[in-house]
Amino acid sequence: MARAADRKEHPLSMRLPQADIAMIDRAAGLRGRSRTDFVRDAAVRAAEDVLMETALIRMSPDGFEAFVQTLSAPAAPVPEIVEILRRPAPWEADAAKGQS
Repeated sequence: MARAADRKEHPLSMRLPQADIAMIDRAAGLRGRSRTDFVRDAAVRAAEDVLMETALIRMSPDGFEAFVQTLSAPAAPVPEIVEILRRPAPWEADAAKGQS
């Protein structure tokens, strides 16, 4: 006897103002996606963000002490970042060329 297949999809219904539907359709079209795919992906991303914000991080007391010490220690400079920050911004470099 054949077994009934497990349902993998569950319907979700929403009532939205026409302006919201139009915006979703426009954005979905720009991404080359269907409205359903676009809304599903956006909803899942938003749900993941909320869950990650509320996830507990467990660690031993020794691990927590090491974590706090690391956060409390002075930051070590990263030579590559220091070099980038010393460069003039593109708009500053352009202004300097125009003055010479």
